[in-house]
Amino acid sequence: MLPDTLHTLPQAERFAYAKLLAHVTRIDDELTIDEMAVFEQRLGTALLSPSQRKEIRGFLKDPPALDECLSELGPVSGRLALRDATLMTAADGHVDPRERVVLDHIAESVGLSGDTVDALLEWVLRGYDWMQDGLDLLND
Repeated sequence: MLPDTLHTLPQAERFAYAKLLAHVTRIDDELTIDEMAVFEQRLGTALLSPSQRKEIRGFLKDPPALDECLSELGPVSGRLALRDATLMTAADGHVDPRERVVLDHIAESVGLSGDTVDALLEWVLRGYDWMQDGLDLLND
């Protein structure tokens, strides 16, 4: 689990964060197992009530508008959402150009640049390499 402060944020912001991640899962019209695993893991970190989790899962089929999601985020929850949206879009090994446009839009909405998105994508790749190294150690 990623160390962060998501669980300390107001409930409304955690819900908006989860809505944004649900939106991001549907950008390329494909929800992979890897993306779903990241989504569920991050949803768990948001510590939402069972009824809220059910509502968020409904957004996987009918995602809310991006600007609606962004308008409900605070500065910290917006930055955490950008980080985790980046992690989720790269989970399948490829960032679709439509996903990159959305990541850049999220970054802009929280006062960050496309350079930050580039840095986050590099961070994700290093993390996946690190995880692969752990699997390789077990298979030697």
